[in-house]
Amino acid sequence: MLFQQIATTVAEGGEHELAPLWAEPWVFGVVMFAILLVLMFVTLSYTNLGNRHAPTEEHADPHRQHPNKHDHGQGH
Repeated sequence: MLFQQIATTVAEGGEHELAPLWAEPWVFGVVMFAILLVLMFVTLSYTNLGNRHAPTEEHADPHRQHPNKHDHGQGH
């Protein structure tokens, strides 16, 4: 079915009017680049969240639902 539609379109061979653009074609590329650049900076701003507080040792809690089986003897 798709091949028939393509063949019909190619066989027509007439000039088709392009859809009107509300801006020059290069504006779309610049706007997309600017949006992705802003999103990149937002992503990079979250890279240091792990360094806000000093790391603390995790204690082995024997009452956890699924205890850590690799606690190196700290638990029971």
